[in-house]
Amino acid sequence: MTPQVSSSEKVFWVVVADESNAIVYARDTRSGPLREVFSLANEAARMKTEQLISDSGGRSYDSKGKGRHTMTSDKTDPKKHAAAVFAKQIAGHIGRVMYEGSCRGFALIAAPRFLGVLRDAVSVATPAEPYATVDKEVVGQDTTVIEKLLA
Repeated sequence: MTPQVSSSEKVFWVVVADESNAIVYARDTRSGPLREVFSLANEAARMKTEQLISDSGGRSYDSKGKGRHTMTSDKTDPKKHAAAVFAKQIAGHIGRVMYEGSCRGFALIAAPRFLGVLRDAVSVATPAEPYATVDKEVVGQDTTVIEKLLA
């Protein structure tokens, strides 16, 4: 059962994010002033790829013949994986407030290289669609810049 939240307590969320930071703003109306609710940081995004990989694949001999090759696999790039994990964390927060009913709707503003990953994660966390989506890197900029993007 979903908890009951009065309509005066419901807000709109504006999530501004990139691979390493996310800032969540709230506003009482879709065009009202923004106020920061909380921020998230992804320390793994700032690390070098070598620091994210624990070890190399090693080497192996072929089953026939005298060939030798590396055992590396074509798995996801560690930076992309860290970004996907961070997107799921952000989406979890959005899904929770949508389920609780304390959020009327949400907007996503993200760096173009991160927006698709974030949209995919949000679509798993909640059936609700964002009322606005902007592909612009504005994390850390003044709220007036963000408000103009959503106008």
